[in-house]
Amino acid sequence: MRVLSLTKFEEGMINEDAAIAKGNLVAVSDGAGGGGVFADKWSKYLVEHLPDEPIADYESFDKWIEGIWEPFYNDCEKKAKIEGGLFLNKFYDEGSFATLVAVWNTGQWISYGDSVVFCYDRDNGRLQHSFGPLLDFNNPPYLINCKDPLIEEGFNSGQFDIRPDSIVFAASDALSHYILMMFKVAHREEFESELQVAINAQTKNSNFIRICMSQRKIDFEDVIKKLALCKNAGNYMRHLKGIRTKGLIGHDDYTIAIM
Repeated sequence: MRVLSLTKFEEGMINEDAAIAKGNLVAVSDGAGGGGVFADKWSKYLVEHLPDEPIADYESFDKWIEGIWEPFYNDCEKKAKIEGGLFLNKFYDEGSFATLVAVWNTGQWISYGDSVVFCYDRDNGRLQHSFGPLLDFNNPPYLINCKDPLIEEGFNSGQFDIRPDSIVFAASDALSHYILMMFKVAHREEFESELQVAINAQTKNSNFIRICMSQRKIDFEDVIKKLALCKNAGNYMRHLKGIRTKGLIGHDDYTIAIM
């Protein structure tokens, strides 16, 4: 059980991701700093307040958010009032934004936004996950706001078939795109059409896929093993910098939580 998280490879950046990994659940929340304020605090608040029992459906998820948002909002309002001016207005107008994914040891998972939960079976190479096609990473993610109602279309849930040799983990969006891309390119005969559609979109993610497909052979087992064997922040940073140098991953915070 461990969490590894890196801030963008720049000076003075705040890591807006938050994650937990404990006996019964792993979760990742990606605070969206492009709008609102206190994104790092909101993402941390969300993962720390997840219930021990699985959230079964949208109604339960909505009820859970309804039950936790107000103390966070009140505390941040006090902080925003100290800052005053435009900062306070931004908090009132926009609030705080974050994605959230979680998976319990029962295999039940939830997602809201473009972070992803995974279950990789080592005996048969099957990868279960909570996301759609790679092209969907190009869309603006649904975000949980600390003051506004949820949008039901942004919520997804499901059930993983967890086996004794399964690796269950969650990751923020840039790392999730890398993992899914590597899996689908490793099985390109199955995902050829999806990969081509994502390349034809001509986005920054298209470039990562194009570079990935130019490689001779990808061993996805090795991809997962290298991530799972990162025991500390130093190993994790060296590994992610290597992936970036190869042009396979975007510029972002990188977070993984492994069960």
